[in-house]
Amino acid sequence: MKLSVVIVNYNVKYYLQQCLESLQRALKGVEAEVFVVDNHSHDGSVAYLRSRFPDVHFIASAHNLGFACGNNIAIRQSKGEYVLLLNPDTVVGEEVIHSSIDFMDSHLTAGGHGVQMLTHLGERALESRRGLPSPVVSFYKMIGLCKHFPQSNRFAHYYMGSLSWDVPGKIEVISGAYCFLRKSALDKIGLLDEDFFMYGEDVDLSYRLLKGGFENWYLPVRILHYKGESTQKSSFRYVHVFYDAMFIFFRKHYRGMNALWRLPIKTAIYMKAMGALIGTTLLATRKKLGFCNSDAASIPHYIFAISEEAVQHCQQLATNNALKAEFRTPGKYDLENLHTALIQQYGGKNKTYCIVYDTDLFSFQDILNVFSLQPIQNIHIGFYYRKENRVITMTEVIGD
Repeated sequence: MKLSVVIVNYNVKYYLQQCLESLQRALKGVEAEVFVVDNHSHDGSVAYLRSRFPDVHFIASAHNLGFACGNNIAIRQSKGEYVLLLNPDTVVGEEVIHSSIDFMDSHLTAGGHGVQMLTHLGERALESRRGLPSPVVSFYKMIGLCKHFPQSNRFAHYYMGSLSWDVPGKIEVISGAYCFLRKSALDKIGLLDEDFFMYGEDVDLSYRLLKGGFENWYLPVRILHYKGESTQKSSFRYVHVFYDAMFIFFRKHYRGMNALWRLPIKTAIYMKAMGALIGTTLLATRKKLGFCNSDAASIPHYIFAISEEAVQHCQQLATNNALKAEFRTPGKYDLENLHTALIQQYGGKNKTYCIVYDTDLFSFQDILNVFSLQPIQNIHIGFYYRKENRVITMTEVIGD
């Protein structure tokens, strides 16, 4: 067995379905197994998806065990030479898995690698390449030097801003959203630390890979990551879990550091957490008072790039869901020209647009590639699935 893919799911069945659809294409020609560990979802994820993906091993936990524990359950059952930890809110390009395997086969000192993650706007996510959050690195990020000097080798080390996006490079932290690992390396250093419920476990694992004598790499092949679709980042729970993970990592790996460094770092973490909690409180209050209602500019205008056979279904979908929409029927090989024309026509306007591409007409890889060419803040990516007559975007799942 060449590869074992592990996905931990929690209440995002449609995003997980999309992930598995893209993964099926990416795994063609690869001897692989796929595990989905469901962390006690309440949206019927397992019942909905099990019949649609009969080759996937579904493990339905009776409790929410957290990200680290959920992954470890499947890793212990895995048989692959490599293990891929994959988030359910990702879309994998058709070339990515093969590129990952080829790289690991030819770089025997690599313990693992990550890839270029795109946002729903087509922007490159900074989390694709990260440095270890040492006290100094964390301090530079928290006081804003990382943001103000994004390409500095010193101040922007948190996101390794001095590295090229276009060639493979050594990094320190591999994102847990797409974490491609050598199984023999895991056998040596151990699995994910289950003291981390969610967040921080990828940082800890990456650090242990480096300490074990392995290399961590970044590859310039693309996936889409919705970045926490299953997590309510405005919730108190998110703030608590995220900053608690920072403390766990800090205590585990920097316990013996000088007290003169411990105090300002701990203070900065507390201040950051307090600021986040205040922000979530204000946002919740504004919502309750009705100050956060959507305005006309934030309601997306949908542009469907679909086959002629799908037009009638999409028109009905738009009518049934009161969508502002228009429909284009490009030729199969006109993707880049079409996208460029739409960017020129709608980019930069004071209105939100969502280009919805037919996944039966275009490959996921080509869709991601064209979106990455010229990211525009008011134009989002969307996918249309003809079989389900469904649209999936960053913020919406629309279907009959």
